[in-house]
Amino acid sequence: VRDVMKKAPVKEPRSLASVMRFQFHDCFVNGCDASMLLDDTPTMLGEKLALSNINSLRSFEVVDRVKEALEKACPGVVSCADIIIMASRDAVALTGGPDWEVKLGRLDSLTASQEDSNNIMPSPSG
Repeated sequence: VRDVMKKAPVKEPRSLASVMRFQFHDCFVNGCDASMLLDDTPTMLGEKLALSNINSLRSFEVVDRVKEALEKACPGVVSCADIIIMASRDAVALTGGPDWEVKLGRLDSLTASQEDSNNIMPSPSG
């Protein structure tokens, strides 16, 4: 995870700050389950377009690159929810903040709730 995170600012200088925010935006709405990564489907509105996320969250491609690297090393083992936590931790550490060990084992959600995100997350204008 850290190797991918070290390369992220080369493509987009703000990527580490953007990834730090993922943990808050994911965990604040119904727990740390990676639901914020789910796209809209015909039967579900994802959280990416929730009021607090639209035009605000970016660097999803960094999480995609971490997932790709982990799938090569250990296919089907690491959840996206754990990736968000580890990537956020590494973003903090790589920008001079503290480093810490995280416990793993989170499960990915199969659903998202744009409504919950709209109702729970603070408004960007708040």
